[in-house]
Amino acid sequence: MIERMATTIGRWLSVMPSDPLRRLQLSLAVLAILTIGAIIGFMIVEQYTFVDALYMTIITLSTVGFGEVRGELSPQGRIFTSILIVLGIGVATTAVSNAISIVLGERWGIRVKKRQLEQELMQMKDHYIICGYGRMGRQITADLRARDERFVIVDANEDIEERLMDMDVPYVIGDATHDDILVKAGIKEARGLVAALNDDPDNVLTVLSARELNPKIFIIARVTRMETESKLRTAGANRVINPYQIGGHRMALTLLRPAVNDFLEHIFHFGTDRNIDIGQIFVHEQSHLSGQTIGNCELRREHQVNILGIRKANNQLVITPSPQEAIELGDTLIVIGPLEAIYNLERRNQATDA
Repeated sequence: MIERMATTIGRWLSVMPSDPLRRLQLSLAVLAILTIGAIIGFMIVEQYTFVDALYMTIITLSTVGFGEVRGELSPQGRIFTSILIVLGIGVATTAVSNAISIVLGERWGIRVKKRQLEQELMQMKDHYIICGYGRMGRQITADLRARDERFVIVDANEDIEERLMDMDVPYVIGDATHDDILVKAGIKEARGLVAALNDDPDNVLTVLSARELNPKIFIIARVTRMETESKLRTAGANRVINPYQIGGHRMALTLLRPAVNDFLEHIFHFGTDRNIDIGQIFVHEQSHLSGQTIGNCELRREHQVNILGIRKANNQLVITPSPQEAIELGDTLIVIGPLEAIYNLERRNQATDA
């Protein structure tokens, strides 16, 4: 009986599952079975009553050694007790270690991941800062991830921390209107910032702080009241977006020109089946495009990219330029074409001023 019990317990311990909670449940079940078997064993081997057998089982498994109930044990009782001590130590140790791994393992894993994200944040340069992880912030995050861009989330809501860690997204928990929070998010090394907080005054303060900390950063701000738009521009926002106005325009476009809306939906769709995009190519001093015309720049022949328009250095927009239109230093070409071609051209002709 004892050998069979030992073999069974050993087999159970050897096939422990990898999940700590499951291992704890299984080891506690084994400990309970071992306790019941020990009580029955003492009652059979030493003819103990149930209470005496329970007492002997507890002091044996806990190895406290208070002494036997009725003097010395019989030879069979000593063998049984010795085996019980060995099994009890093994099972109890396994149960305790599994409990510790549950309590400390998750916290340790969180600490390690948090430290990794902090180190990644400290090394970030030329990235984007998204202030506000609401509905708009989540969509911006999804779009930037689809483009494999580096970014940091800034939000005062501590409840989103675990979600962001699971997504492996660098973040700063804090008020984006405070300078120290923006500095922690790397504002001085960032390429752009989105102020997408729910409150217009908070967005104004965020833009003011960001512009003061980094005069060259490109800032986009969300606005819900039209009268706040001028304040955001005065505070330093390069672009001000009213999501309700844009949403209304898209709904009207869908109503009046559904085919045009479907075309735009396909271009700006960020799903896995997306194969086309609109991009911008900045014509800098080293660009081979400078001095050429639309007709001879060969973007279409070499990269399958078409030029939709040109934003001239003086911000004048030229829509569907003619083949004779000259491409000049400081121009920004608005192009449409395959994803990889657009991304490669944008990387090689990175704009220094948007």
